[in-house]
Amino acid sequence: MDSRGGGGDLRTAPGAPQSPAASSQLRRLLFVGTSLTAGLGLEPDSAFPQRVERMVDSAGLPYEVVNAGVSGETSAGLLRRLEWLLRGPVDVLVLETGANDGLRGIPVASMRDNIRAAIARIKAAHPAAAIYLVQMEAPPNLGREYTTAFRASYPALAREAGVELLPFLLDGVAGESALNQPDGIHPNDAGARIIAARIYGQLEPALRARAARRD
Repeated sequence: MDSRGGGGDLRTAPGAPQSPAASSQLRRLLFVGTSLTAGLGLEPDSAFPQRVERMVDSAGLPYEVVNAGVSGETSAGLLRRLEWLLRGPVDVLVLETGANDGLRGIPVASMRDNIRAAIARIKAAHPAAAIYLVQMEAPPNLGREYTTAFRASYPALAREAGVELLPFLLDGVAGESALNQPDGIHPNDAGARIIAARIYGQLEPALRARAARRD
């Protein structure tokens, strides 16, 4: 996310997925998200998906990890590029979206519809993929009614779609000056390290189980 530019939107920046791994033995772990996933303001190898990749490699798990985070993206923007993202193989997908919707005050119903459509498209393209939806939060200045509805959308969507819900991405990091960049929104290196460790811990059982399968 980015607090600059009037409305505090995420900035548009390149975030294309990498080329598929040459080895057919590798499975694919795809992170789709905003600048929080892309690692805005961090060194290229310090975004949390890149840190997860190093943990995956250290564990000897056969996965190509792809960071498809794009700064500035709303849930509607996600839908516009999703077909392209899903052209390659996907075994595990982590979906982090909605943060910019909250910053812009986009109606919760619209965001919810977009995320619902995104999950449906992912399932249609890759029915065997494990999908993880990341809980996000709206800024408190939008009022209690908005923030409550925003927060409740994620567990409701996860139940409805039958996907796993991961806790708030910035849990333990948001609001901690020592863990954030000067904008107060984006994690710094230390914050990204905390997020990566938590995400990897939540994904590891599924990654190991899928790596053991022979399909």
